[in-house]
Amino acid sequence: MSDQPSAVAPPTVVEPDLAHHGDAEATAGLIDLAVNVRRARPPAWLADPIAATLTDLARYPDPTPARAAVAARHRRHPNEVLLTAGAAEGFVLIAQALRGVRRPVVVHPQFTEPEAALRAAGHPVERVLLDAADDFRLDPARVPADADLVMIGNPTNPTSVLHPAQTVAALARPGRVLVVDEAFADTTIAAGRPGEPESLAERRDLPGLLVIRSLTKTWGLAGLRIGYLLGAAELLSRLAAVQPLWAVSTPALAAASACASDVAVQAERAIAADLAADRDHLVARLAELPGVRVVSRPASAFVLLHLPGATLVRAALRERGWAVRRGDTFPGLGPDWLRVAVRDRNTTDAFIDVLREIMEA
Repeated sequence: MSDQPSAVAPPTVVEPDLAHHGDAEATAGLIDLAVNVRRARPPAWLADPIAATLTDLARYPDPTPARAAVAARHRRHPNEVLLTAGAAEGFVLIAQALRGVRRPVVVHPQFTEPEAALRAAGHPVERVLLDAADDFRLDPARVPADADLVMIGNPTNPTSVLHPAQTVAALARPGRVLVVDEAFADTTIAAGRPGEPESLAERRDLPGLLVIRSLTKTWGLAGLRIGYLLGAAELLSRLAAVQPLWAVSTPALAAASACASDVAVQAERAIAADLAADRDHLVARLAELPGVRVVSRPASAFVLLHLPGATLVRAALRERGWAVRRGDTFPGLGPDWLRVAVRDRNTTDAFIDVLREIMEA
């Protein structure tokens, strides 16, 4: 027998499952607090134009009117808008079109599709992990100065943190593409401030800025797949060059036009205000539970909470008919984190009662 010491295997590093999303949690029969899509039926001004397209599907989609409507909403030129089959397609287009980038950086925790799309295209991705002890607030100095592609969410999924616009804008610089995922920007609100606080959607002065938007969350259109990118025409043309022909369907284009109207924007602001009240109620009820920590000042349609033993709690919730989003598939989080969607007050109260029973058992 050899006297040589045996080699010690290095600890196994378990990578987060970037392909896992909330819809995998919200299986049939469960009350869904895992998916961040609003469940209300679309209003007539949205549903009717979508339905009207169903008699004219033999014609190839024409994105021109929808692009013009979205551009007008954000005070941009139509060539500064690229319509996509949901915001997720935008991440794929970026990863495919910008193959020349040398140091892509993704700021985490955030939606995992940006990193997944980059990795699928062969990019070596570097992560900047924000600090839970600092409530996942962005420090631009954490991002390497020579990063030529930076991706960040605002407000961020899953943390519900809304970074100041000036802080995010500080990441822009010549020679860098800055991608800001604003899929939930229309859910945000601030007292005394009109519009979407901290959005960069109308900024045309920041070099390399790409803003990604989604229409699937507030308007309950996840199955329709509609989103868009805003940015400089030259940059968007590179993305359009790798986009499949007729990527956005005629019904989705009708939805884009309708959701860019003044009626839609006013309705969005009212929905965001109601959401804020429901979110405050959820946060207040969670504060009643010892051991539960909510990331401070959540700003979107969900809250992130830290709860020791969250894996077992999530399983117990499922047994009692409730689905919440696990946190360990997000880089920078772990098994003691859960994301909970904001719902109406009655649903929240019922959820808190069940969660309290589980924690006291």
